[in-house]
Amino acid sequence: MNFKSMLMDQINACYHDKSWFIPLREILIDLNAEQAAREDAGNSSIWAIVNHLIFWNERWLERFESEQFEPTSSMNNDDTFYVDPNTMNDAEWTRTLQRLDRVFRRWDTALEESGESKLTTGIASYFNAPWWGVVSNLCLHNAYHIGQIMLLKKQLRHH
Repeated sequence: MNFKSMLMDQINACYHDKSWFIPLREILIDLNAEQAAREDAGNSSIWAIVNHLIFWNERWLERFESEQFEPTSSMNNDDTFYVDPNTMNDAEWTRTLQRLDRVFRRWDTALEESGESKLTTGIASYFNAPWWGVVSNLCLHNAYHIGQIMLLKKQLRHH
């Protein structure tokens, strides 16, 4: 097994391949905007967590594709969980899900097209971490939040 196939397996397990846990696409498929936007007991909404995942997956994908590492702007991580209260409707939720789908598909393609040498290259401006490690940690980050989303969805059923 090489890094490319391992990382593609991780990305796909997070998004659409049923494995050790229910993949994100399957968890979200039957939620409407109202359910996705529901906040409970001070927790972020499912929609807010999805926006956070989109932000970080897009940001790292841009870095991976451009082969340049630009430090994150002065944006506060909490701001990546933002959902505009004026656009909480089913059409906007559908657009959010399409954007999520797009970034996971782009990751799959980017990894498929990458050479093993790229994945072992260290990112000089990011602690010289190799790309395989960064993408693997991104998948762990995704899995962490997928677990949160699954719990929030289960709580919706009890309301």
